[in-house]
Amino acid sequence: MGLKQRLIDWGRKLGGSPEVPAIPDALWDGVLVDLPFLTELTEAEQRRLRALTEVFLKQKEFFGANGQDITDAIAVSIAAQACLIVLHMWPLASPPAKAMAVFQDFVTIVLHPGEVLARREWVDDIGVVHRGTEALTGEAAEDGPVTLSWSEVKRAGSAAAEGTNVVIHEFVHKLAMQGPRFEGVLADCPRLPPGFMGSRSAGEAVEIWFSVLQPAFESFRDQVSLAERFGQPRPWLDPYGATSIDEFFPVTCEAYFVNRERFRTAFPTLLNLYDALFRSAVH
Repeated sequence: MGLKQRLIDWGRKLGGSPEVPAIPDALWDGVLVDLPFLTELTEAEQRRLRALTEVFLKQKEFFGANGQDITDAIAVSIAAQACLIVLHMWPLASPPAKAMAVFQDFVTIVLHPGEVLARREWVDDIGVVHRGTEALTGEAAEDGPVTLSWSEVKRAGSAAAEGTNVVIHEFVHKLAMQGPRFEGVLADCPRLPPGFMGSRSAGEAVEIWFSVLQPAFESFRDQVSLAERFGQPRPWLDPYGATSIDEFFPVTCEAYFVNRERFRTAFPTLLNLYDALFRSAVH
């Protein structure tokens, strides 16, 4: 019996609707133990997150690659971390299914036991085509699946001190892929709510977004460069965020969701920006 059917059966036993399966208390409590940053949520927030997680599990499929087992606890844990992103983007009283619209372009989450070897093809400066592989801990494909490494996912509880979380990273990429397009090209920012930070149009909202994100990215990139070249203190967070602004966004979002207090100190301007996006329903 698959996870989805077990959840539906549990929901029926608990008197719930078969349309929205229920997560048993013991299973949910075990996820909270493994992910202490979720216990910082209020009781109302935890109830909302649990409801979102149930809908997510109903809509998505998990696939274990290279012999990776998908247990109920693994699936619920990944789903809960993904749903943390959209917890406050809609009022707590709104239907949970509404929040899942930002994850509508895919169904499958693929979990590998270790690093994922992704095939890459690129053209160098003189036009020569190269092919190779890249070791990844996760990847989000536009209109395609989310791929994750279990060896990295299972560190989520302890890695919160470092401000890292691969599930949040990849699902923030998915969020950005649902963002605005200008002349058919993604703006590399998420879909921003109406009136975002006082904006009067979608274009102005994007301008406000980058007016805050770009300087923060450049400062972080400079800190990483000074650390690597001159032995200066390394900045908090994964230096991978310095590779491009579209990676800086998910890297900093990891810390925003799992270590908010340290994030507040390290990135005060981004705290306000991300609150305006991710906590728009509570402003």
